[in-house]
Amino acid sequence: MPSSGLTQLSQWGLIFVEGPDAASFLQNQLTNSVLGLNRSLSPQIAANDDSVRLLGYCSPKGRLLASAWGALMPRDETADDRFALFISKDIAASTAKRLAMFVLRSKVKVTDVSELWSISGHFAITNEIDSFSITDAQIGLRLPDVLDEQESFGRILIAQEKINAVNEDAIALEVWNDLEVLSAIPRIVLATQEQFVPQMINFESVAGVDFKKGCYPGQEIVARSQYRGVIKRRLFLAHISDASTLSTPSQAGTELFHSEDPNQPAGMVVLSSPNPLKPGRIDLQVECKLEALEHGEIHLGSPQGPVLKIDLLPYSFTEI
Repeated sequence: MPSSGLTQLSQWGLIFVEGPDAASFLQNQLTNSVLGLNRSLSPQIAANDDSVRLLGYCSPKGRLLASAWGALMPRDETADDRFALFISKDIAASTAKRLAMFVLRSKVKVTDVSELWSISGHFAITNEIDSFSITDAQIGLRLPDVLDEQESFGRILIAQEKINAVNEDAIALEVWNDLEVLSAIPRIVLATQEQFVPQMINFESVAGVDFKKGCYPGQEIVARSQYRGVIKRRLFLAHISDASTLSTPSQAGTELFHSEDPNQPAGMVVLSSPNPLKPGRIDLQVECKLEALEHGEIHLGSPQGPVLKIDLLPYSFTEI
């Protein structure tokens, strides 16, 4: 596997939320706080929790409609606040439209710029990632590092207007996607919208929920799930070693089945990627019932599908 790479990420989109009231507006909509974020001005790359946050956007029923990596990236030093939300492209337009419905009298503009801006990703061994730089015409956001085969990798999301778009590199893209899966940090896509309360995919354990902030859509349900100890489903890492045994694709939204209860799904795939080092292997983030892990087998795609091998998470569950 290459130790570094740069590739276009066609599956990613970008939403700008800007204006004098942008911070207070988003504070009332998202699972995580955006107040107090440092301003990151190009060519500075936003990094660490004081500049980058994982954000969730829930329905009134507490189900995640979207997730995004967010940073405060104004146009220049004197400009109004502008929050950049890096989000799955297939839900960017609908998410921006829904957010805009709640602007009302706030001085806020919500814009999906996914067709005008191109998103790319750079990865490198962690001790080399800091040497990477972006131009004044780009904005950049550093994601949490990922451990793979005892090597730590840093990752940076970069946005720029499409006239200067980065080309797709097939090998680098495969590595990027696998690193995202192995991070065990979920990303909501169209196939998984409204499927999960945040804790079902470990959102609170990867710093995507602030239980001390004010209200937001679904907040009461999210808080109740946490404090009453009713979390019965979780995200885990898993893999299959031989993709040729799959009769159906393994993409996000694919259902899982338990050997002792094959008549109903036991969970679903959150994200998946071929492993670039091991031909035939597919790495997966899966959400499933905790009791399904206690005995029996979990099958991918159908009750007769390949058996999942469950792998270790790179973090512990947050206990409140």
